[in-house]
Amino acid sequence: MNKFSWYEAKSVEDALSQANTTLSEELFKPSDQAAIFKSGGIDILDFLKEGLISPKTIINIREIPGLDKISHEHGVGMTIGANVTLADIEHDGEIQKNYPALYQAVAHAATPQLRNMSTLGGNIAQRNRCWYFRSVEHPCFRKNGDRCFARHSQTGQNEGHAIIDNGSCVSVHASSISTALLALQAKVVIVNDKMEKKEVPIEDFFVSPAQDVSRENILQKKDLITGIKIPTPTANTKSYYIKQVARESYDWSLADVAVVAEMKGNTCQSITIALGAAAPTPIRSYEAEALLKGKQLSDQNIMKAAEKAMEVARPLSKNGYKVPLFKSIISRALKGLA
Repeated sequence: MNKFSWYEAKSVEDALSQANTTLSEELFKPSDQAAIFKSGGIDILDFLKEGLISPKTIINIREIPGLDKISHEHGVGMTIGANVTLADIEHDGEIQKNYPALYQAVAHAATPQLRNMSTLGGNIAQRNRCWYFRSVEHPCFRKNGDRCFARHSQTGQNEGHAIIDNGSCVSVHASSISTALLALQAKVVIVNDKMEKKEVPIEDFFVSPAQDVSRENILQKKDLITGIKIPTPTANTKSYYIKQVARESYDWSLADVAVVAEMKGNTCQSITIALGAAAPTPIRSYEAEALLKGKQLSDQNIMKAAEKAMEVARPLSKNGYKVPLFKSIISRALKGLA
């Protein structure tokens, strides 16, 4: 690990005045003058230890006042500050009551120790966990290289990789919490160095490899996430989340699903179905949603929706098991709305 200086940001404006690049830019085109943000620091420190980045300055944004609060505004929604830890979200009674899919996603993320450190902003902005991307010895597309090592039909280790939208890069996004936020139609609050604020639907926050292989989100070097906004659910809204991992202990997601529906009896008035670890970004299955809208959550309709969601799947050489796995947990999640 190289030596670097440490800057303790006092405010959002102060932090933005110091930054000159993003983690994505530094990984794609390294420099010796990089000044990048750190909140919980788990992802940044991993890249440092792996020798993939050598920043000159790390800007600590963890202690910026006001970014560590959860606020509930009746009839409007909830705002979670970017520096709120996953542990704080997990233990918030209002979230447990009104946003069960988010609670379930957070409670199944990482370990208790990591949830005490990890912040929500850092979690959704983290980079993918493809072992080739994380290896200094493999110059993949996302690091300005010339290939996707995981795609190779014979040698590619792609068991945990994408089965949908798996073109030039087949990695999957690491944040399972983003799956729940997508189903809840959250918005990401971003402030730039001119102190201009914008609220971006989380679906538009993520960037696919087809759009830009060098990055996984829209953040520019003078942008900072300050919070996440989630609309207030109606009285008839139900939500559910399932994460499937290889081991019962802490592990990255093989597949996860979040569903949020406004119900009238057993009929879906409206529904969102979000899939994680299926594609390079968290995605919604609009086809499955359209199939269920206005219909009862019968076993037959649930099975049809799960099948519909996987019609676009194109598995790689070693991850075909994900198709029946997703069908299973989509069905289980939908039944969890009952």
